[in-house]
Amino acid sequence: MSSKKKNLLIVEDDLGLQSQLRWSFCDYEIGTAEDRQGAIALVRRHEPPVVTLDLGLPPDPGGVSEGMAILREVLALAPHTKIIVITGNDSREHAVQAVGEGAYDFYSKPIDPDILKLTIDRAYRLYELEMENRRLRQVNSSSLEGVIAVSPEMRKVCRAVEKIAPTDVTTLILGESGTGKEIIARALHQLSQRSSQPFVAINCAAIPENLLESELFGYEKGAFTGAVRQTRGKIEYANRGTLFLDEIGDLPLGLQAKLLRFLQERVIERVGGREEIPVDVRVVCATNQDLKKLILQGRFREDLYYRIAEVTVTLPPLRERPGDAAVIGRALLDRFAQAHGKAVRGFSDDALRAIEAYTWPGNVRELENCIKRAVVMAEENRITVEDLDLPTPSEKKTMSLNLRQIREHTEREALTRAVTLVNGNLSRAAELLGVTRPTLYALLDKYEMRN
Repeated sequence: MSSKKKNLLIVEDDLGLQSQLRWSFCDYEIGTAEDRQGAIALVRRHEPPVVTLDLGLPPDPGGVSEGMAILREVLALAPHTKIIVITGNDSREHAVQAVGEGAYDFYSKPIDPDILKLTIDRAYRLYELEMENRRLRQVNSSSLEGVIAVSPEMRKVCRAVEKIAPTDVTTLILGESGTGKEIIARALHQLSQRSSQPFVAINCAAIPENLLESELFGYEKGAFTGAVRQTRGKIEYANRGTLFLDEIGDLPLGLQAKLLRFLQERVIERVGGREEIPVDVRVVCATNQDLKKLILQGRFREDLYYRIAEVTVTLPPLRERPGDAAVIGRALLDRFAQAHGKAVRGFSDDALRAIEAYTWPGNVRELENCIKRAVVMAEENRITVEDLDLPTPSEKKTMSLNLRQIREHTEREALTRAVTLVNGNLSRAAELLGVTRPTLYALLDKYEMRN
């Protein structure tokens, strides 16, 4: 049985019917077995998504129904496999019993291949959907809500966040635009003891300098023209919760001094006010700029830098996260297909290669826009490389001469691609890679790619 086609196992002792079914289901890769021993051997080796099982197989020497014994053993070995039991009209009660024990459906003889194929296709599609849901749950098995990652680089970030979150240390998140800095900030909040309190975010680059101070610290009535009432600022609104200061590198120097005093004293004064107001808040900052370079240029206070960077988390760009683009792309495709009512189910092989090969200068934000556009424009049930409007993958690569690095990079790339192509089915991934399952598990553990 091959992993290139949809796998189907037919358990049937009638060789003529076996042959008929083989010809009827030519778009499936067929495996056949005549008895319990052969069926279980194929299930152990391939874990087929769908099995048709003749319940009328002769009983074993002890009088136990061979069909029911196979059903129970297959479900024990491969509980997600969809089993369609085939039975004669005189043993309908056995078919009902089989469904009660976990079979997907039953079909009564005589067999009409076209009708049976509809049942098999439906079972296979359900299997695929369930596999995809399990895979996405595994991808998101980290307690970081909203983070989708399979690469070792991002798993390292996730572990760091899980350690930092329960503390109240001021955290600086560094990363290129579009890498998901706010998602990490929200994860820090959700995993903290402040999770039931407000998460307040403000983009320091999006608000004009003359308004940013009052936006952060609030103002008293009459502090300036138009200040007709007392107004609390973002810092006060975040009391007992988390304050997220995005693009902190764009904070004007004058406000940097006032923010530094707040971080040191944990008190603020509203614009036009005299009263010191204590605020209990956890501060998380983010920027895509090089703050140390800004310090040398005199554009960022060094003392403020050390206040906001008690702990630093650096997010790698998407191009340095092997495997993540394809996995994130699948999750985005499902979300946008549902949102736009499109029957798009996946990517063509060329599209998947293009996603993996592209450098994504805009990171996850660019990937999100690309997938959304492709879903809207797609005319088939799979996204093609033309829908994505990405460059054709180039075969040219800069070669390293370090054999160990080349081997490790190639192994990691092959593992990521194989597991992605088979939607997380490790048995099929091992077959695709030409290794045993224990070897595959050892490689996944080596590169910290196993959940």
